[in-house]
Amino acid sequence: MQLLSNFILLFVESAPYLLLGMLIAGVIHQLVPKTWIEATLGKKGSVVNAAVIGAPLPLCSCSVIPVAMGIRRSGASKASTASFLVATPETGIDSIGVTYALMGPVMAIARPIAAIFSAIFTGSLIAMFTENTPPLAKKDNKAAPSCCSGAKPKQLTFIQKIKAAIKFGYGQLLRDFMGWFLIGLFFAALITTYLPEDFITQYAQGIGTMLLVVLISIPMYVCATASTPIAVGLLMSGITPGAALVFMLTGPATNIATLMVIKNELGKKELALYLLGITTGALVSGVIFDKVLKVFDWQLALVHGEHSDMMGWLYQISGWVLMGLILFQYLKKLQVKVFKSENAHSH
Repeated sequence: MQLLSNFILLFVESAPYLLLGMLIAGVIHQLVPKTWIEATLGKKGSVVNAAVIGAPLPLCSCSVIPVAMGIRRSGASKASTASFLVATPETGIDSIGVTYALMGPVMAIARPIAAIFSAIFTGSLIAMFTENTPPLAKKDNKAAPSCCSGAKPKQLTFIQKIKAAIKFGYGQLLRDFMGWFLIGLFFAALITTYLPEDFITQYAQGIGTMLLVVLISIPMYVCATASTPIAVGLLMSGITPGAALVFMLTGPATNIATLMVIKNELGKKELALYLLGITTGALVSGVIFDKVLKVFDWQLALVHGEHSDMMGWLYQISGWVLMGLILFQYLKKLQVKVFKSENAHSH
């Protein structure tokens, strides 16, 4: 029962911030034209532009792939494409909201700053040590494969765009990460309930722990939002905030699909530099973050499931709404599977 209680408390604490983040993410997705993004990155190929533009975008680890291929084939440099591929999945409006809810304002501010730094560093490495060859032929620029792609938006009125933004934020975006988000919350609740606080404290200092976190996170497929409760669980088990930041930077940006696209679109050397840039940028960010926290004596406001105000009306209503949205999306998935199965049997 304690495990279930901790899971519910974490879920309720996250709910209002996640709902707000998904709404803002939907508005950005619908009102900021992708053609403007492609044109901005395609003119000068700035790694800084790519990092700053990519950081708030509501794109998960797989939906960023076709967008990145689009900007590359529309003229963006290898460096800016890589910078975009790092910054976009590492953070976003929705994940910042959840970070604030579960870890407090310090990590919510540090996370996007570290993501942008890591993206600029990675893009700069590729710019310095590789030749910017032309992108693949325009004829190859078809709809890129994506594990969470959707239909291209049509010309809509402002009201229709707002409706589409809500539909995207609470529909497609939620579907993209809800499974991993729930797994992450369960992981955090599991650690909170059963793992002694000092279990890995003896290993929780220094660069060695961060390197271990990198090795664990690189093969994982986890989006920025879902990585947050997992990082909370790791923090509660005793790792440093810097090591948790390393996990939240490397996990979302290094899934196999992204790495294969980099190899095919940019090249093998660029792939090696991409991994080197992400790893180095994350480790540097983690070390600096731990140092800053120590110098200024800052603390993370971690959710331990002990806040009395979590049972207030805002949190309760948000929790019920979020649970309803998630159940609705799972029912839709089930309905699609049943429909496909019936069609297969009828034929």
